[in-house]
Amino acid sequence: KLSGTKHNVFGIQTGVAISFFVKKGKKGGGRIFYARRPEMDTAEEKLTFLAANPAAQLAFQRVEPDKKHNWVNLAENDWDDLIPVADKETKATKWPSRERAIFKVYSLGASTNRDDWAVDVSPDRLATKMEFLSDHYHSSLGPGEVDQTIKWSETLLRRNRQAVSERFDRHRIQRTHYRPYAELWTYSSELFIDRPGLATQMFPASVGNTGFAFLIGDRQPFSVTGLKSLPNLNLYSADGAQYVTRYRYTDNGERIDNITNWAENKFIARYDKSVTKDDIFAYVYGVLHDPVYREKYAINLKREFPRIPFYPDFRQWVDWGQRLLDLHIGYEDVEPWPLKRVDTPDEKAREAGLQPKAMLKADKENGTIRLDSETVLSGLPQEAWDYKLGNRSGVEWVLDQYKEKTPKDPTIREKFNTYRFADYKEKVVDLIGRVTRVSVETMAITEAMKRAKRDEGDTPS
Repeated sequence: KLSGTKHNVFGIQTGVAISFFVKKGKKGGGRIFYARRPEMDTAEEKLTFLAANPAAQLAFQRVEPDKKHNWVNLAENDWDDLIPVADKETKATKWPSRERAIFKVYSLGASTNRDDWAVDVSPDRLATKMEFLSDHYHSSLGPGEVDQTIKWSETLLRRNRQAVSERFDRHRIQRTHYRPYAELWTYSSELFIDRPGLATQMFPASVGNTGFAFLIGDRQPFSVTGLKSLPNLNLYSADGAQYVTRYRYTDNGERIDNITNWAENKFIARYDKSVTKDDIFAYVYGVLHDPVYREKYAINLKREFPRIPFYPDFRQWVDWGQRLLDLHIGYEDVEPWPLKRVDTPDEKAREAGLQPKAMLKADKENGTIRLDSETVLSGLPQEAWDYKLGNRSGVEWVLDQYKEKTPKDPTIREKFNTYRFADYKEKVVDLIGRVTRVSVETMAITEAMKRAKRDEGDTPS
């Protein structure tokens, strides 16, 4: 809110600090001293202050970091007493007795480093692009200069110099959860995907799995969404998405529980012997949607993987979590919300032999969406905008993904820029109706969560 030339001395959107680091030698024991200017100071006032006040004359506050070395926005709560959803130690250990998290392994979403090439709304267009990319890559295999016909990265250049080869195979095409409520197609490849993460363990192409992806970072609010296909690293478009799955798979295709026995024993000890790992999966997903939980631990969720409390009514949270999983993973099968559609022919476009002009613009105040120069949807309830994943609602993610955009990659722009909204218009109309239904029911569940007991002494309001 204070970005720009009036308040920021560099005219940028990032806050600016001046830091002095004094090396203390082998003994360490460094201390932190901090001073700040009033929030509404202008850039001119800040520069005037710096010119008139030597550092030696400033009044500094001594800051004591917490045990995890945070020294701003300190959180005072019971976070450390909660159960980790996932952590590095549990992921790395080969000894089950040393596991101390709910999920054994987790992964960042897949980073292709060439989404324009390796992701598409159409499997046929994806196949055409990837076959072209593969042929061009192999034609320049080995040491020497490469041209910029395809999208290179440092990783792909290194593999090229090492003469790594992998011929195009259409069977590598599989679904990907590219953005919330936008499952597209991607090309599964150890060569052309820069960093696939644990894709082959968690979402192998030949079998099904379920999971959820969560967002941690300062740029957007904490978010979580269910998965039935491999998520993209930039699922929420900002900080990288991490994900866990119900199961994981060996190289031989053997299915293994990804929920640890340690976690199962913890839940059984807290509740009763009827608790299953499926219950735990649903319980965790439910708690991560709890508005009270998200508010209480907002600072922690910007810095660390989630941790999970034990709530009194275990079965209620399992039920909420399972209902949310069914909605979010099965969103393509829910009953569409009854939206009103009005089609008014665009005579000018039709006379010119053109498709209606794509718009995909939402009017939240009036609950309408103008899809193109002919079609308007109305009757979207407020919940359609309130259900947020990152900085956008589920419906807005759909609108953003299906817009017509000029590709940045010059070869894609020249040879493969054939996407037209008109070809997917009816699919988008149907999808908006279903995501609206998901949004309304999700908000109803999370509203009910606000009234739930969270410890034995609570009385629901």
